[in-house]
Amino acid sequence: MRVLVVGAYGLIGSHVLVALRRGGHDIVAAGRRIEAARRAYPYARWIAADLASMRRPDDWAPLLAGVDAVINCAGVLQDGPRDDLRGVQVDGTVALFQACAAAGVRRLVHVSAAGVGPGAGTAFFATKHEAETALAAIDIAWVVLRPGLVLAPMAYGGTALLRGLAGFPWIVPAVHADSLVQTVAVDDVAAAVLRALDPAAPARVAVDVVADEPARLGDLLTALRAWLGLPPAPVVPLPAWTARLTAGAADAAGWAGWRSPMRSTAMAQARDGVIGTAGACQRLLGVRPKSLAETLEAWPAGVQERWFARLYFVKPLALVVLALFWLVSGLIGLARIGDAAAVLTVAGWSGGAATAAVVAGSLVDIALAALVCFRRTAPAALIGMVAVSAAYLLAATVVRPDLWLDPMGALVKTVPAALLALATLAVMDER
Repeated sequence: MRVLVVGAYGLIGSHVLVALRRGGHDIVAAGRRIEAARRAYPYARWIAADLASMRRPDDWAPLLAGVDAVINCAGVLQDGPRDDLRGVQVDGTVALFQACAAAGVRRLVHVSAAGVGPGAGTAFFATKHEAETALAAIDIAWVVLRPGLVLAPMAYGGTALLRGLAGFPWIVPAVHADSLVQTVAVDDVAAAVLRALDPAAPARVAVDVVADEPARLGDLLTALRAWLGLPPAPVVPLPAWTARLTAGAADAAGWAGWRSPMRSTAMAQARDGVIGTAGACQRLLGVRPKSLAETLEAWPAGVQERWFARLYFVKPLALVVLALFWLVSGLIGLARIGDAAAVLTVAGWSGGAATAAVVAGSLVDIALAALVCFRRTAPAALIGMVAVSAAYLLAATVVRPDLWLDPMGALVKTVPAALLALATLAVMDER
């Protein structure tokens, strides 16, 4: 079949692409940012599409030409500068459903989430339920899949955070350690999607895709730590107020473009657990989701997984340190203009030129500190930090080479900052 996959570059969507490729299907893939996706999955025909801006069935008609089946894997956790929760999970999604019916699409698979239902506790679950309700009223052969906590060989979103917690030195910190979660391997989700595409599979059903046995969140973290090959460490339950504090900070960072897995919606889900109906996937689709132990046994962990887990919290810490370093550097320069300008006047600069240079440099430092706080401008700010550090070192060499011998001079202050900026730039994820 020719299959349109919406949200094809996400965790589930990318594995669905691989499964469709193996099944010999003709793939049309849609997503918001497709440049990297084209390179990673060149066998799909990629089309830029943002559900939040495609709120009428007519918006979807060009993408559905000649399409036999549609798989919707798109979704967002909560509102933010790059994410419109209702626009994606209700308006754009329902418009897609209606367009599929009008275009005569034979099969529609909608990926939702375990726990979706009436009386949802978060806006994420409420919008998912609203879309499912709208789908039930549309005359089309649809299947809703509700995965549990999706585990994958790659680190992604909330499961990346779990790896970071599991790799924490000496202890395993955990909020809501006693919450129950039912996991599912991402390849089992992809297998369920392919089975749901089969015309012989049940239609107009909602199917939970979860492992049979739930696990405590603390036990899941312990299992991940053992999978990483790290020495055993005690799970240390953290008080609930730490979750609220962390979620508040993560939500604030979210409005700066940082889509942290520690935002309030994710914390609420950790509190409430992730529970679905065990056995439904095997009974209705013939796919038995692997248990947690079977899932981890199928993916041997290597040095890259251990590095990621151990360094997970270093990246945000590095960004905070860089922002503070450049902010303090700029403020000190403004507060001590005379002392800083004297360094240049000794080298023969006029008083006015020296003062102007110090003020300009200080303002540049402060600007870099501000820009690195925003996700969209952070990569450019990191490059700017490296460039400014190089410029300061060059200037020190030309104007006052004796400053290189100063314990608090250009070498000591700028080289570590430049190296930290380079390292942080290397791990900036564009996905």
